[in-house]
Amino acid sequence: MARLVCLLFCLQLFIQVSVVAAPGQYVKTENGVIIYPADVVPGSAQSIKIQVINDKIIRVTAAAQKEMPATPSLVAIYNTSNLPVWELVPVSDEMLTIKTSFLTVKANVTTGQVFFMDAQGKPILQEKKLGRTLEGVIHEGTQSYKISQCFETTADDAWYGLGQHQDGLINYRNNQVLLFQNNTEVAVPFLISKKNYGILWDNYSITKVGDTRDYKPLSSLRLYDKNGEPGWLTTTYCNNKQHPADVMLQRAESDIKSEFLGDSKIYWPAGFNGTDGSVVWEGALGSGISGVHKLRVTYGGYIKIWVNQKLVMDRWRQSWNPGSAVLDIPMEKDKKYPVKIEWLPDGGESYASVKWMEPVAPGNENCFGFSSEAGRQQDYYFVYGSNMDEVIAGYRQLTGKATLIPMWALGFWQSRERYKTQDEILNTVSEFRKRKIPLDNIVLDWSYWKEDAWGSQEFDKTRFSNPDSMIKVLHEKYNTHFMISVWPKFYEGINSYNQFDKNGWLYKRNIADRQRDWIGKGYISTFIDPFNAAARKGFWNLLNEKLYQKGVDAWWMDASEPDILSNVSPQKRKEQMYPLAAGVTAEYLNAYPLENAKGIYEGQRSVNPNQRVFILTRSAFAGMQRYAAATWSGDIAANWAEFKAQIPAGINFSMSGMPYWTTDIGGFAVEKHNEKPNTAQLEEWRELMTRWYQFGAFSPLFRSHGQYPYREIYNISPEGHAAYNSMLFYNKLRYRLMPYIYSVAGQTYHNNYTMMRGLVMDFAADTAVTNIADQYLFGPSILVSPVYTLGQRTKPVYLPAGCGWYNMYTGEYKAGGHTIQADAPYEKMPLYLREGSIVPLGPAIQYTGQKKADTITLCIYAGKDAAFTLYEDEGINYNYEKGQFTNIVFSYSEKDQQLTIQQRQGAFTGMLQKRHFIIRYITPQNPAPMDAPHPKDKLVSWKGKTLNISLK
Repeated sequence: MARLVCLLFCLQLFIQVSVVAAPGQYVKTENGVIIYPADVVPGSAQSIKIQVINDKIIRVTAAAQKEMPATPSLVAIYNTSNLPVWELVPVSDEMLTIKTSFLTVKANVTTGQVFFMDAQGKPILQEKKLGRTLEGVIHEGTQSYKISQCFETTADDAWYGLGQHQDGLINYRNNQVLLFQNNTEVAVPFLISKKNYGILWDNYSITKVGDTRDYKPLSSLRLYDKNGEPGWLTTTYCNNKQHPADVMLQRAESDIKSEFLGDSKIYWPAGFNGTDGSVVWEGALGSGISGVHKLRVTYGGYIKIWVNQKLVMDRWRQSWNPGSAVLDIPMEKDKKYPVKIEWLPDGGESYASVKWMEPVAPGNENCFGFSSEAGRQQDYYFVYGSNMDEVIAGYRQLTGKATLIPMWALGFWQSRERYKTQDEILNTVSEFRKRKIPLDNIVLDWSYWKEDAWGSQEFDKTRFSNPDSMIKVLHEKYNTHFMISVWPKFYEGINSYNQFDKNGWLYKRNIADRQRDWIGKGYISTFIDPFNAAARKGFWNLLNEKLYQKGVDAWWMDASEPDILSNVSPQKRKEQMYPLAAGVTAEYLNAYPLENAKGIYEGQRSVNPNQRVFILTRSAFAGMQRYAAATWSGDIAANWAEFKAQIPAGINFSMSGMPYWTTDIGGFAVEKHNEKPNTAQLEEWRELMTRWYQFGAFSPLFRSHGQYPYREIYNISPEGHAAYNSMLFYNKLRYRLMPYIYSVAGQTYHNNYTMMRGLVMDFAADTAVTNIADQYLFGPSILVSPVYTLGQRTKPVYLPAGCGWYNMYTGEYKAGGHTIQADAPYEKMPLYLREGSIVPLGPAIQYTGQKKADTITLCIYAGKDAAFTLYEDEGINYNYEKGQFTNIVFSYSEKDQQLTIQQRQGAFTGMLQKRHFIIRYITPQNPAPMDAPHPKDKLVSWKGKTLNISLK
């Protein structure tokens, strides 16, 4: 009998599995449904799982097989135990509906197509019909899949986020973003829409987002030489750019494709001098399609491009670190467009590449997609919210909260490439203190070790005789914190290399290639594999023993792409990272910076659990905000075009859910003439530094860094110069704004806020802000409009609709919803305060820990009701995670003209029991500068209880 029962059970199970596996069927699960589409063709999914994560987040996975592979995520760490109320409703034989309190998700069981709507059924986004593909590929002898998904939305949509990129774009609609970690390019696979949804694409391979079509070689356009002959461009090589008429070679060329390291050896003609020479391509372009054609340009050195006799690009980037640009070129069918490309390589290994893409096909204008090179399954999260802050909150719920960085990290950072001795560091900090220039942090860049000992993490005693004492003096005498550069790089043969090599923790291809770096005679090196948990721990143990125990406060994790060898092709990068502990290299390479930061964060917290970790990294990936990691924009060039590009780069990085971002104030690398500039060049350099410094003061992190000329204020210009005056003014203003800035940082942790805010985040209903790339909100109240043009003294500034705006310097009121010509004198950039704002200013200080803000000026910008929450905690430890912090809520009633300081909420050790507030009431009829006393200011005392103050 028991045997018969067993047979019947097995038969029933077989029947159930057979039904489940049948095409066009589905199975309800604990948190969603698995669909087995009826329409299955090669390259489509055989199973699609839809999971309810919470009321506003839906996960969609798809596999090429009926069985879903078990692939753990490096990014998603959300709690799966709090399942919301949801229901599954079959609508018809073809359609299912999943409902939560905020979302309606429909799925077609025949095609597998998924539709996302709000609770009322209003469409938000949908997968494109037949828009999902899983194409079988082989990597490292292992079955993998090239994965793509196309979505359809509406004509009023716009897309942001996706990390940090240098093409100067804010809205990525009808553009392509390549997610491949590189110096100055940061890959974060999270897209956010102005329609208040986001897509987290859980894939770590090289990925194209947006318009995912391949860029094509120039030869696939219609080309004509300078005499009108079809088929090529006329290319002229000269070995002395000072004498362009002295032609070395002229020949026909159909492509420009020196894009990666080593390409120049293939494509340059024999005998061409890449250091002092020049190349000119001339002729015309044509197309059989009308519309906007895109040219994607990669360049190192100087490049100018004219199309139809118009200069459309004039750039410089240091020869060893190429930049990129995308040019939109409107073209009519069958019409010729004269083109000239002039390139001065400016170095032995330099880069010039031009590719193109045809216009978006009719019917695809409202589509975007993700296309990844490798993965075991398709995996994405649809995140919804009532505003973009809620969408970012959903992203952080999936990938981890942004830790609260130490308060001192929000102060000013002084750095240069590089301080070569212990005395240089101490003398620099001493000079800041003598001149009363506020400073919190000094940075020691690379090469503090002996020349042949990269990776030892040991100081060269001939230049740093007593680093323990140096750090102690910085801490105790100068009240300054100390950050140090720690590359995951090791020279062959040193002790740490031998230990790590013995344990199998290093990539070995660069060693096998006998590839030498650029230091001295050149040394052979490789990088650690942080996907190996033991290697991560071993690397931290090395840093702890050699550096952290000496008092190091913060970690500069440079070259975290990993930059084993700069500017290599994607294929070469994969070869260099093989074998990878996590699995197939092609499937994981973009996540290197995530795992690299994880090791340091977890390591420091394991040995000192109550000191806040702070990491600065050159690359990032989704989820890094949980590891106390900030990112800077890499080794950019020191010029105006590059400065302009940093503004949308920082905004989009912040809108990727990563709150802490910075840039090298002034740009990292300078043109040769700036190393020994004449008077005019020096003055231009000073103006560039000044304008960049103004922008830096209103970036999440405020940090000066770069190559020679030295980047300290007093080395940029003499005291009394307009540049000096301006930089000192904004430095001091940053410190006075610390109560505002630290409160915003507190909101970033506690309420998933974003400090550097694209205007679309707060003014989505105002269509004029959709494509504004050079303005943003810093926190809830301050409109920032950097000046990025030499000699500009006024600037068009758009004041968003829905509120009025006050000039920060004068208090003058302007209505919103139009563009004004704002004053932008050399020493000031346009800053406006939002009507209905409260901005707290603290006392003038030289470093964040100098004194508590016992007297705070509350600047109230009247016209609408206003509120602000002053957040405070101990500033240096993790007690805030245990509830030890305070909130003081200020609220202003426009109707009553009354300010209320509410009773303090919470407590922490060392908090002020009483304090003074200066009330500065600014109205259209009573204008006042934000940072200067006003005759009508009111002084009140407060002891932690509710206080009402009439402002009539």
